[in-house]
Amino acid sequence: MPAPGKHRRPKSVSLGRGIAAVTTGGAVLALPVLGATTASAAAAPSVAEKAVTSVSVTSVSVTAQANSVTKAAPAKHSVVSGESLSKIARDYSVSGGWKKLYEGNRKVIGENPHLIHPGITLTVGAKAAAPSDAKAGKAGKSAPTADRAASAERADRSARAAAPAAQAAPAAAAPTAYTNDLDGWIKESLAVMAQHGIPGTYEGIHRNIIRESSGNPNAINNWDSNAAKGTPSKGLLQVIDPTFRAYHVPGTSTDSYDPVANIVAACNYAADRYGSIDNVFGAY
Repeated sequence: MPAPGKHRRPKSVSLGRGIAAVTTGGAVLALPVLGATTASAAAAPSVAEKAVTSVSVTSVSVTAQANSVTKAAPAKHSVVSGESLSKIARDYSVSGGWKKLYEGNRKVIGENPHLIHPGITLTVGAKAAAPSDAKAGKAGKSAPTADRAASAERADRSARAAAPAAQAAPAAAAPTAYTNDLDGWIKESLAVMAQHGIPGTYEGIHRNIIRESSGNPNAINNWDSNAAKGTPSKGLLQVIDPTFRAYHVPGTSTDSYDPVANIVAACNYAADRYGSIDNVFGAY
């Protein structure tokens, strides 16, 4: 008879009572394993996934910084011949229109908002920046392949290289500056007349201005026959409103007291009636 206790069924022995896990802090934790004979570690993230995540976060950060610079940069506008505050306010969608634009630039323009001259620089606020592409950032973050990671990295390098170039863009050539006096008004008017084929010389314009208004752009005649009809002569060359509207030159102010607009409209009328302002030597 077999000896007692020799043929008992051996107990199953697990591979271990616990697995030592190393945490990111370096501490070792004993994790109990109940009834398990094998264990497998979770797959570590691939190099491609790490690269995509890093590049995507960097790309989104660069995009946010670029948008922040764009929104914060003030817009400057250099006035060119023929512009008015109303036109500039419309072009920049200024809230409050030309009055708001004038309030912010009163020291530069002066007391008369209808008299703005080429060469002065106006501050018109910042233009709205284009919205960032959040979807592109999310797509890059979830890209599963190394090819997408490389593509995102190239895009990131391009964004960083383009940012300084945009900031260093050369300023546009400054337009011809004219003095805010009779000499400057006549010279600016001659430039506008040349663009529209209106004849006239500095001498002819100056001679008629001295006779009509003595060089005062706000001069008005309240006693002659035109005044009696309710259309007094105004400005440097004493033009009545119906004539000013009929011979107004596009691009100039619609205010008949504006020196350049007044001169150009009067010369346009004189060219139609007398051939040129140079042929006018008296009341016209």
